[in-house]
Amino acid sequence: MEPIVNIALQILPSAPGKNSYELVDRAIEIIRDSGVTYRVCPFETVMEGHYQELMEVAEKAQEACFAQGAEEMLVFIKIQRRRGRDVTIGDKMEKYGG
Repeated sequence: MEPIVNIALQILPSAPGKNSYELVDRAIEIIRDSGVTYRVCPFETVMEGHYQELMEVAEKAQEACFAQGAEEMLVFIKIQRRRGRDVTIGDKMEKYGG
């Protein structure tokens, strides 16, 4: 079984005449609707799941920004994975009460 990984996704869309926060909100809706475990943070959204599944969600989130009028975007992805073991948001956050 493929281990669980964490992917932090930050999308910075550029759409003249549009509010970029609205485009980011649409990207977050895609993540929410995907059913993966996620946490929205001030600068990025962290997702938990299987690597390929999360990369597909990241691609759909970007496409949603284009569909809402983005002409270009900067996309930053950070990945945490372990050999043969899961990486979970809960494991990293439990000592902080989250």
